[in-house]
Amino acid sequence: MNVSILGAGAWGTAVAIALAAKNHVLIWGRNQAAIADMQLQRQNTVYLPGIRLPENLQLTSDFSEAMHHVAADDSLLIIATSVSGLRPTLQACLPYQPHRVIWLCKGFEEGTQLLPHQVARNILGQGAAIGALSGPSFALEVAQGLPCALTIASASPELCQRVVQALHGNAIRVYSSDDVVGVEVGGAVKNILAIATGVADGLGLGLNARAALMTRGLAEISRLGVALGARVETLMGLTGVGDLILTCTGDLSRNRKVGLALAQGKNLDTIVSELGHVAEGVRCAQAVRTLAATLGVDMPITNAVAGVLFDGVPARDMIARLLARDSKQENH
Repeated sequence: MNVSILGAGAWGTAVAIALAAKNHVLIWGRNQAAIADMQLQRQNTVYLPGIRLPENLQLTSDFSEAMHHVAADDSLLIIATSVSGLRPTLQACLPYQPHRVIWLCKGFEEGTQLLPHQVARNILGQGAAIGALSGPSFALEVAQGLPCALTIASASPELCQRVVQALHGNAIRVYSSDDVVGVEVGGAVKNILAIATGVADGLGLGLNARAALMTRGLAEISRLGVALGARVETLMGLTGVGDLILTCTGDLSRNRKVGLALAQGKNLDTIVSELGHVAEGVRCAQAVRTLAATLGVDMPITNAVAGVLFDGVPARDMIARLLARDSKQENH
């Protein structure tokens, strides 16, 4: 199968490496110098240094070449940008009328509070089969060929089958779901909760506090997901609980690193600069806080994280405010 991946960051490169085992894969990146370096070095020295790119993996900075690579009916287009880059990338794809499009980003679009599938449908209309690839996975481990499980979520069974055909096998197990909202909400909100657990870990509050934040954070994911039409069982699966566990506890988690740095008293600009990667939970926190308020969904941990990120609330005060909340029944 011909596959084009738009975006040469860590996750886009990792998925390209995995797909190259049995597909004709082409990575597109807008930075011509970076793509030239990847071609020369046969590795992504910025995002995945030391990981060798397969010899059959192609690279280009020519957007039209990437789109023509997936012009056939049986091809697959993968967008590996951040949520903020999804809309402009889809708009650039529109003249080429792509047949099947999936994305790797997780979050809500800032300003509109739309999920990625809503952005895609607004731009591409009803003609294209669209879906989200999500699940508990760090780019580095996927690139190293370590085992993982992912979920492809789409209203199109045919698209799900194509993605499974392209990616399932060896170290990667791919599951299918038609609950796109549930998969995307779980993938989005867990990033915010990883920032919260990073703060707690950075302040030395212990494993009990981490467990409490994760469990009550899952309640927030479920409340928001159900309010948006998700199924609870999806949020208890790979893209809900699974991704939450990984992102809140794994040392490779960018969002957890943001929380650890906040606990040290660093400001957000410094943290983002030092990180060198996109941490989707930062942008997502503002969007989810706004959306939750609009829907009347109680999300105290999300609101506390947004307060630290955007309102100047000290990290220790965030924890104190959460602890000072009135007691309530656990299932509320």
